[in-house]
Order: sequence, then structure tokens, then C-alpha cells
Amino acid sequence: MKKIGVQKGLKNVADFLSKEGYSVKMLGEFIEDNYSNLDNFDAIVAADYNINMMGDQTTTTIAPIINADGLNPEEVKNLIDKSIGK
Repeated sequence: MKKIGVQKGLKNVADFLSKEGYSVKMLGEFIEDNYSNLDNFDAIVAADYNINMMGDQTTTTIAPIINADGLNPEEVKNLIDKSIGK
């Protein structure tokens, strides 16, 4: 079972991913508060967090960070599947 960290405020995404069979853990509102746990996940879902105008992420983690801004839960799931497989 893939482990997904979901930023606070994205409960609809977390609920959808749980129903789809992912192991989901809600993270705090600020990703910085979760640095010690980020590498325990297969992917991180955040709401337009740490993505600058060039598209670079400023948070370094082994797990891909999925930008959920403007996406519905199914679109987020599809991006996760593309990034880590199912």
C-alpha cells in the first residue's frame, strides 16, 4: 500500500485517496513542520506549496511533491500514479 502525505486543508483529496486504497496521513499546514517525516511517504500532496515561478520546488525530499492547486482529487490521484506507479 502506497503511503501518501497530504497537507492540511486537502481533506477531500485525503478522503478520496483513502477510498482508492492508499494509506493517507494528514500533514500540518506548513510543510516545514513535517520535514522529519517527509521521506516516510511515497508521495506528498500539497496545495501550491513551495513551487516558485520557475516551477522548482524548494523543499527537498525523496518523495515527489504533487501540486494539488486547481486539481480535483481524481486528477491528483492520476499524478500520483504517474509519479510512483500504483
